[in-house]
Amino acid sequence: MEVNSPLSPDALAGRHAIVCGASAGIGRATALALASAGAELTLVSRSADKLAELANECIERGSPAAHVVPIDLEDGRAIDGVIPRHIGENGPIHILVNNAGGPPSGPLLDAGDEDFLKPLRRHLFAAQRMVRHCLPGMEASGYGRIVNIVSTSVREPIANLGVSNTVRGAMAGWSKTLASELPPAVSINNILPGFTDTGRLDSLANQISENRGTTPDEVRSTWLAGVPADRLIDPSETAAAIAFLCTEAGGAIRGVSLAVDGGRMRSI
Repeated sequence: MEVNSPLSPDALAGRHAIVCGASAGIGRATALALASAGAELTLVSRSADKLAELANECIERGSPAAHVVPIDLEDGRAIDGVIPRHIGENGPIHILVNNAGGPPSGPLLDAGDEDFLKPLRRHLFAAQRMVRHCLPGMEASGYGRIVNIVSTSVREPIANLGVSNTVRGAMAGWSKTLASELPPAVSINNILPGFTDTGRLDSLANQISENRGTTPDEVRSTWLAGVPADRLIDPSETAAAIAFLCTEAGGAIRGVSLAVDGGRMRSI
């Protein structure tokens, strides 16, 4: 059930957005939503080929320019080497969407040090680096929007996702702390996706079904039993919420964690 962007074609005209993890899923949908609102795009992920295809689609949707920047977000040196140079060549960043693939499923007690360090590099450490590189331009421009794609597990831990729950919680604490440290014109918020129709969810269903001796369809049925909307969320629906937070109208929303989960969470 793909939805169109609710924003006008010029809602983000003159804004330059970096979207991390842009090659698939929510990241890809977010890039297209921002393009439809007129933003210039810088697309980041490890897959140069997928980014090149997406860049063309972003131009077709209305983006004035779409740059391809292949980076492994676990490689801090690559971020520090490439992003400042890219900003110097293409102008300041006004919008930063921190997004990356989550860690594998499994019990927390089975995790070793590296099981935590890899996703921390990809999520928390990469996001910190990206903010530090983008913030000077946001402050100078008097406009900044930082949106982190996290998970509903920051409020309600999800069974069999021990490392992911831990890393997502760290991201939420980091973001809430920054909300009081960032300049007045720069906001930061989290989006908490629920069960979303992406390749990541398919992978998790397969992993969990193997561990439990069930089928992926049975795992999905168990998930949906707790979702009042009775369906998976389309990535474009999540992207629409992200795009709004990036607009002028979303500037008063700061330091919040917004769930896009079909009502799955029971907490207030």
